[in-house]
Amino acid sequence: MPPPIRIESADDPRIADFVGLRDRPAGDDFFIAETELVVTRLLTSKFKVRSLLLLPSRYERMQQQLEGVTAPVYVAERDVLKDIVGFDAHRGVMASAKRLPTPTLIDVLAKSTRILVLEGSNDLENIGALARSARALGFGAMVLDPTCADPFSRRAVRVSMGEILHLPVVRCSLWPDPLDHITNWGFETWALTPSPSATSLYDMHMPDKLALVAGAEGPGLSASVRARVTHEVRIPMHHGVDSLNLGHALAIAMAATSPPVD
Repeated sequence: MPPPIRIESADDPRIADFVGLRDRPAGDDFFIAETELVVTRLLTSKFKVRSLLLLPSRYERMQQQLEGVTAPVYVAERDVLKDIVGFDAHRGVMASAKRLPTPTLIDVLAKSTRILVLEGSNDLENIGALARSARALGFGAMVLDPTCADPFSRRAVRVSMGEILHLPVVRCSLWPDPLDHITNWGFETWALTPSPSATSLYDMHMPDKLALVAGAEGPGLSASVRARVTHEVRIPMHHGVDSLNLGHALAIAMAATSPPVD
């Protein structure tokens, strides 16, 4: 591996991928991974790294992980790094990587027995946390409607601890027609709702193929989605608590429906 390239100024065009990260709008053809753990997960994923930017001390610590990296590796002192990204990136490890085409719904249905389907979720931390839970609990893919937030935003990737880089994510261009395709592939579709008329999650017979379907906190699932699902299920709760955070609710549901660990 060639030695790292030292960056002395935020105006250096070679580190343009990392400039002004806090205020950068969505739409780039690349995404940013940050923290040592997330970048390490990136290096073991299918995504192609464009470049890396590290504090010198972090570079020294990560030399073994960076062996074999062909993308340029830049190092910058903390004050320069802050000027580049627009905030104090105190963990000092960042990488940019090229986005890949989204897999097709048919691709993931053919390879999965458990999938997670989200409608209208615009909370980046929830999406990141759900990707991490999905990987841990044996769910093979995440399917998003057209209005969900960018799953490869910097915050979502960080909160996922890099697991979203190893989870197939399908963003649908039409909605809710994909639910019919999921059903036609032999999946039961269970909509999570706090409605007292829904069946307890723990009273359901476990199917061979299952899609858990959930909406954004507050509005929940649309009527058109609820009309297409196989069942509506709820998590029984104590003390009159009416609902849970989306990430927590789906983590409970995924744990309850998780396939056996290989």
